[in-house]
Amino acid sequence: MPGVKAFFGADYSAARDTFLAAARLRDASIEHLTHPSARGARDEPLTIDLAWLGDTTAEALLLLTSGTHGVEGFCGSGAQVALLHDDDFVRSVAARGVAVLLVHALNPYGFSHLRRVNEDNVDLNRNFRDFATPPPVNEAYATLHPHVLPARWPAPPADDAVLFAYIQQHGLAALQTVISAGQYAFPEGMFFGGNHPVWSNVCVRKVLCEYASSRARFGWIDFHSGLGPLGWGEKIFAGRDDPTELARARAWWGTDVTSFHEGSSVSAALSGAMYAAAYEECPDAAYTGIALEFGTVPLIDVFGALRADHWLHNHPEARHALQSAVNAAMRRAFYVETPEWQAAVVAQAKATAESALIHLSEASR
Repeated sequence: MPGVKAFFGADYSAARDTFLAAARLRDASIEHLTHPSARGARDEPLTIDLAWLGDTTAEALLLLTSGTHGVEGFCGSGAQVALLHDDDFVRSVAARGVAVLLVHALNPYGFSHLRRVNEDNVDLNRNFRDFATPPPVNEAYATLHPHVLPARWPAPPADDAVLFAYIQQHGLAALQTVISAGQYAFPEGMFFGGNHPVWSNVCVRKVLCEYASSRARFGWIDFHSGLGPLGWGEKIFAGRDDPTELARARAWWGTDVTSFHEGSSVSAALSGAMYAAAYEECPDAAYTGIALEFGTVPLIDVFGALRADHWLHNHPEARHALQSAVNAAMRRAFYVETPEWQAAVVAQAKATAESALIHLSEASR
């Protein structure tokens, strides 16, 4: 088994190559979903890649996804590659009779361009809503938007002062909630949920419809990074506000599974969250899911990196002067390139995946 560093690609293309090589070593069945128009930072094609382990016809499925938030793909890709290289995990998949589908880089544009959002500036995990109905209104974000993304960068002191005043009055967690919960009024803004289902949304639904909807039950672990204590993988319940479903997730993964429905998670309550597709596309399958969120740097640094990234996206005339610095800050905010952090990601990813296998297989007995 290679050293932990070998599991993590230096960029999107390298991560993709590493993932596909690991899948081929397992003789995994592989499928590609190629973006019809967007290109990568080096003009490379952008692809969501699927790889299977185990009996693809099994009545239980474990779905392991990475790169929902683009640049967070460094973390999730490394976890997926490590699992493909892990003989014990692969043997457990076969022994328990569970199909495992690894889906690499749900948002390949963001991964390649070191952005959290996609080619439309849309946060994929705010895009799963009914667009035939009026969107939620985030009045607090509308008030803060011109100060979050001011006309000049670095942000003028007066704009930063507005944000600091909000923090002093309401707390940093409240500012996080206002900004990250999702908004649908400012296409150029942060955590924009879009005005139609984006390409990655369509792909997620295709995967669920084709490969999960006919199962008796399926588990879903979506790998994320950027929130929480350094190296700690918070297990965030990814399901509707149902005490029975939350209890099942805690039976699978432990009583430390958190939920933004009850206010116990580092994540704000989200609008348009991706897990909604599990219920819509797989109504007859018993679904249990979490987002596994690995901490990186302090929240204020993550926020600063995201502000700069969005500002730069809105001001391409400044791109040459700031691009390298902003890209480096985004990378640091979502990927800690140390052996200790990488090892923590791999160990916790394996533990959660193996626990899901156990409970998926036991439910059939």
